[in-house]
This record gives sequence, C-alpha cells and structure tokens, in this order.
Amino acid sequence: MTVFLTIIVIALFGITIWQMSKIVNLSQGVGIPDSQIANDEDNNMQGKIMLAFVAFLYVLMGYCFIQYRSYFLPETASEHGIEYDRLMMISVVLIMIVQLITQVLLHFFAYKYRGNKDRKALFYADNDKLEFIWTIIPVIVLAGLIIYGLFTWTDIMNIDENEGDPVIVELYAKQFAWEARYAGKDSELGKANVRFIQGVNTIGVDASDPYAMDDVIANELHLPVGRKVIFKMRSQDVLHSAYMPHFRAQMNVVPGMITEFAYTPILTTEEMRQSDYMVEKVQTINEIRKEKSKELVAKGDEPLEPYTFDYYLLCNKICGASHYNMQMKIVVESEEDYNAWLKKQKTFKEVISAQAAN
Repeated sequence: MTVFLTIIVIALFGITIWQMSKIVNLSQGVGIPDSQIANDEDNNMQGKIMLAFVAFLYVLMGYCFIQYRSYFLPETASEHGIEYDRLMMISVVLIMIVQLITQVLLHFFAYKYRGNKDRKALFYADNDKLEFIWTIIPVIVLAGLIIYGLFTWTDIMNIDENEGDPVIVELYAKQFAWEARYAGKDSELGKANVRFIQGVNTIGVDASDPYAMDDVIANELHLPVGRKVIFKMRSQDVLHSAYMPHFRAQMNVVPGMITEFAYTPILTTEEMRQSDYMVEKVQTINEIRKEKSKELVAKGDEPLEPYTFDYYLLCNKICGASHYNMQMKIVVESEEDYNAWLKKQKTFKEVISAQAAN
C-alpha cells in the first residue's frame, strides 16, 4: 500500500510540473499555437484513454477484492447477523450491478461520441418516457431496500426481557475501558449512578438497592452460546459506541441515559477459531508476525507472541487519546462453561463486604 501511495504522489507531482510548464508557456506568449482546441488526433487519444481507464478500474477492483479479502469479516457469530449479512449482500450486489453498467456506458459513450470535425452534435431536448423509466426504477429499488431494511431493523431491535431466559448484562463505558455487570439470580440489575463511584465500586452501583447485591462485575465478557443476551449500556463520561463486529452489533453508549441492544450468539470462540476462514487468516497473520519477530530478535528485542483469534468489544467512537485501545475480550462458550465461570465470580455484596472488612 505504501508503494502504491508513493506512485500516486510521484504521478501527481509530475502532472503538477507539466501543468506549471504550460502556464509558463502561456504567460510568455511565444511559440504558442493560436488555438487550444483539441483536434481529431487528440479526441481519438482521449477516447482510447477512457476505454483503457475503465478496463484498469475493473482490473484494480478485482485485484483488491482478491488481495484484501482477509480484511472482510468472517461468517456472523450471532443469530440476527444472518439476516443482516443478507441485506448487506443484496445492497452490495445491486450497487455493483449499477456501477458496472453506468461506468461502462459512461466510458464507452465518451469514446463513441468523441469529437470529430466532420460530425455535428445532435441537440436532443428531452424524452418524458425515458426520464420516467430511469426515475421510477431507482425509486422502486430503493423503496424495496428501505422497507426490507426497516423490517430487518425492527426484528433486530425487538427486545423482550420476558421472552425465554435471557442473560442481562450491563456494559459500562469510561475513558478508556469497559466493564460488564451481570444480573444475578433475580435476573434484574440493581440501580446505579456515577455519584456512587467510590473505591471498589468502580461503576457506581447503588449499595442500598437489594437487587444489586447479587450482581457480578467483570472485566471480561462471557456469553453462553445459543442464549439471548440483552445489553444495557451506560457511559461514565463521553459518548462511546459498543461495537462487536463479529456479532454484527453496534450501539451508542450515551452519558445520562441507558441504551439497549440484544443478540443470540451462535458460534463459540473455539468454533470460530476452527472455521476455514479464520484458520487461513490466523496463518497469514502469524507468517507476518514471524517475519517481524526475526527483525525484533536481530535488534535484541523480544519476539512477538503467536496470534490467536478472540472476539472483542470495541469502542467505535473517537472518545479521546486512548480510544484505539478501549476494548474488552469476549468469550462465547457453552452454557455449562458459562455457568461455571459465573459461579467463580464475586457478587457485588461480597466485593463491598471485603472492602468494609479491610
């Protein structure tokens, strides 16, 4: 990519010098043809360049799709993500079809109707039927996409805490970290407010609320596969955004209010690691890290550890200097492993009791 950008910069620099030389020649007014009108030879050349450019455009596009496919997201790890990805694919396919047709026609017409001194341009006022067709078709297609998108969004955002046995988790955002709070056996999160933040109570849980006593606060997000998870999100300071790309989930975390999102994980962390896409991607990353480690060892530094895939909760709003490092590991596991992990965690009551004893 650096080489590609360098070539572009050099090309632009050359064009700048060329244009400046033309300006100098024009300012001197000597040895300059009386007319700057393009002749047939110029028009033919420009027409051929237009055809060559559209061919180059699609070759480059195909190369980028193949070369950078490792940057695409793998299969979705959430139930609603299947419908989300389908909507995205429909949109991309439609855009690519329209782009293919319009770009080819644009460059072909530029070549076919290039200037020719023996040919006059035809003045074509309007055609109501043609204008109606190229207006109504985009309207119908876009209306269909919008309606489909609205139904998809409604299904995704239809959050019912009384349906099934969902896991209730609070995601607490602050510069520059995440904390998770799980509802206890009562399946209800206790009240919280930033005014209660003190000592070990880092997210402001209301110690006077009996519903808060069995809540569990953790720095790592564990989720059971196949079970709906309802996230309630709070921010301590500025606007953040809870972004979980592998689950096709994102929701703003706004100071002074609680926002919600829900999804059902369908692939455990280990299952995602074993997928063909992820195995290939991890191998590619580790090959790069291996080469980098050789350079580090040669300098006397420690080599890089091998990369292993994990889900992560990220912040997708630029929230300050360390925004890039605001993340929390997500572990999707079986119901049994999730319950075993949850039992090992201390409840809020145990945490504050231990603080009082000290």
